[in-house]
Amino acid sequence: MSLFDDDQPKKKPIHEIGSDLSQLSVDELSARIAQLSEEIARLEAERTRKSASRSAAEGLFR
Repeated sequence: MSLFDDDQPKKKPIHEIGSDLSQLSVDELSARIAQLSEEIARLEAERTRKSASRSAAEGLFR
């Protein structure tokens, strides 16, 4: 990690939970849904990977 990491611009979140959606177009809403669906799939894959690792580790101690 660099000493200058704080100088890097922060990436704006795709979507903020609970934000006002009334000003977004149908296309903008569809784009957000697609991006959030991809993120959900990424999170589920990581959870599956970690669950498998945990199960394997628990199997060593039985």
